[in-house]
Amino acid sequence: MDCSLCRAEGERTVWRDGSCRVILVDDADYPGFCRVVWQDHVAEMSDLTAADQRHLLNVVLATETALRQLMRPDKINLASLGNVVPHLHWHVIPRFRDDRHFPQPIWAAPQRETAGREPPRVDTLAVAIVAALTELTAG
Repeated sequence: MDCSLCRAEGERTVWRDGSCRVILVDDADYPGFCRVVWQDHVAEMSDLTAADQRHLLNVVLATETALRQLMRPDKINLASLGNVVPHLHWHVIPRFRDDRHFPQPIWAAPQRETAGREPPRVDTLAVAIVAALTELTAG
């Protein structure tokens, strides 16, 4: 099987544990765009145990929380498609009213030129994700 998410080559890993990893996507139009990738090659959320589903969603929510805190976007888009790469992963995308596609999905036709924002630093984002995960999973 040739799966780009299994190979994990050239990724900017922000955070990882034994089950999943958060990577910062290099996309100048969407700074802060992250993917939360399940380590094992499975296609659907329902392929996971209930505990693994909760863990993965906690990581997605922690990533969203960290991005909201650091970037103050107008909206966060969450998506788990997997039509092109059937390896379980979530897209966590900070959106701004002046980004190229707003209010349309980032895969739609562009509405304007890019706004040119800087992505958060990997180390700063990692600290914020750990803090959010700690808060989400406490008690």
